[in-house]
Amino acid sequence: MERSAVASARRTPSVPEYNISTSTLAFDQHFTTTAQGIFLMAEIVFGMLVWILIGGTDYFHLSALCWVMFVAISFWILTVCLFIIYLTGVHNRIPCVPWTTLSLCFHCSATTLYLVTAAVDALSVNQAIRGRHNYNCWAASAFFAFLTTLCYAGSSYLSYRVWKTSGEEQ
Repeated sequence: MERSAVASARRTPSVPEYNISTSTLAFDQHFTTTAQGIFLMAEIVFGMLVWILIGGTDYFHLSALCWVMFVAISFWILTVCLFIIYLTGVHNRIPCVPWTTLSLCFHCSATTLYLVTAAVDALSVNQAIRGRHNYNCWAASAFFAFLTTLCYAGSSYLSYRVWKTSGEEQ
């Protein structure tokens, strides 16, 4: 009898038990109705339209449009990550990160780079033949790039107001 107890103890590996039934991440359903949430969703949608419209053309022949693609995809990925962070409330669970300062720096840099990108995109439209696929897509992407710039500028303003009113250390 003693031998069977020892054998069964050997067969069952000792695995640490983790409580995985409770999660610390929560979905903040009211975030998407705030001005910040609406701006972030608009940035995601318009930014995605910019890189999809350019990506469906022969953009690689123009180095300026490669820059547009780089900025559009980079900021789209970063904006999606920031949206998920705010949506799940991670920013409240990691207080050591200065989130208001980070958000302000991110949105101001995105506004600046997207403004340059939108101008480059608009100037690159002249390289295509009017009425052709590339021309139409590049013109539409320039329009959405300017809309994305406006959204990032709005987010910058909101981030500045929050940063100014909070006593967060820089």
